[in-house]
Amino acid sequence: MKAPQCETIAIQSEDVTVLQRALTDLDAVRVSRLFKAFADPTRLKVLYVLTLERELCVCDVAAVIRHSNATASHHLRTLLEQGLVKYRKDGKVVYYSLDDDHVRLLVEIAMAHSAEQIDA
Repeated sequence: MKAPQCETIAIQSEDVTVLQRALTDLDAVRVSRLFKAFADPTRLKVLYVLTLERELCVCDVAAVIRHSNATASHHLRTLLEQGLVKYRKDGKVVYYSLDDDHVRLLVEIAMAHSAEQIDA
């Protein structure tokens, strides 16, 4: 599908200046890394199940997503590095949960948007 384009050039210079200033405050690289973490289907499944359950141990995450503990740990480590999940240890067991409600909202909004696209 080709995106529609303007048939004439009509730059709103005041708006452009304000928006360019706004871009200087944006850490686009960091935000794009965040969305890259969301872009992997397995990591998205992990995030989604963590919206449904407050916390899960690595073994439970692996069982739910039907992957090995090593694969689950790899994806959890990536999510941890991006600040999307946190963990706590209880003896030899490590439990993961979403880092905060912002992550939960991002996942819920993405799922709702996806459902709307299917219904449309």
